[in-house]
Amino acid sequence: MHTKTIEPWTHDHGFGQDQVRPAEFRTLLVVVLTAVTMVAEVAAGLAFGSIALLTDGLHMASHAAALGIALLAYVFARRHARDRAFSFGTGKVNALAGFASALLLVFVTLLMLWESLHRLVDPVAISFDQALVVTLVGLAVNVISVAILMHRPSGGAAAHGPHDHHDHGPHGHDHHHGHAHGHGGHGGHAGQDHNLRGAILHVLADIATSVLAVLALLGGKHLGASWLDPAMGIVGAAMIARWSWGLLHDTGRVLLDQEAPAEVREAVRGAIEADGDSRIADLHIWSIGPGLFTTVLSVVSHEPRSPDHYKALLPTGLGLVHPVVEVRRCPGEVAR
Repeated sequence: MHTKTIEPWTHDHGFGQDQVRPAEFRTLLVVVLTAVTMVAEVAAGLAFGSIALLTDGLHMASHAAALGIALLAYVFARRHARDRAFSFGTGKVNALAGFASALLLVFVTLLMLWESLHRLVDPVAISFDQALVVTLVGLAVNVISVAILMHRPSGGAAAHGPHDHHDHGPHGHDHHHGHAHGHGGHGGHAGQDHNLRGAILHVLADIATSVLAVLALLGGKHLGASWLDPAMGIVGAAMIARWSWGLLHDTGRVLLDQEAPAEVREAVRGAIEADGDSRIADLHIWSIGPGLFTTVLSVVSHEPRSPDHYKALLPTGLGLVHPVVEVRRCPGEVAR
């Protein structure tokens, strides 16, 4: 058989991952801002003796690394989107980067907790005025950074922060036989840009620790409560631990190919079984990237149609790509 004869049934597996996502350039800008501010805060924290400020600077350092991972993930996914070594494209690089960001947040949390407990036991003198100035500068940079990351291109809906379901980028599909079924991000976190979510969470963690640092420094300066500085570090560690767990949970579901949410599965089942004759005997739907699902399903019917017929029945708006349909004839009546 000549290659030319099978061309109508062949297609790439890029699923739009080769397109530049709007978040990629925004992430680059934030990496630069974060790195510059991180150097200033770490140096000031060491010079002025503020654990809250030093902790804020250390967060900046880890977040600069995390944001660098996010940037590399965007570039890698885009450049290797059509690499046949990736069965369903590079969409899961997004979740892998988010998982790595969450692990970094866990490390930072442990570092914060250790340093804060140490300072409670062995307090040091703090230069409150100088520390406040640098902390406020860091807070301003963090607010600017999160505004950049959450910015939607003109004409888009407002961003939804770390739970943004809309920044999926273009998902143009080059399929020749009806495999693309919309770009919707149904099903909770499965439709998110987890890479962007991880980056936003890192910056939000910086904002939280900066605010806590300001409160601690003000309390220490005006109330003489120097213990507030390490105490706020402990509070910040608890907050960040909770955020990191949520990101680990959601990205882990994608990386482990957990089934799509019930509403997605029921939408597919309802569309296939609507004729009253066909039944789905086996159904698997899982996420392969932001806003993208794929499915493998087995249809049983005593009057079976072609696989293409059932593919055409799949609902639009679910982000389903590359469905695989197996059709079996049932010799008797299909159970209702």
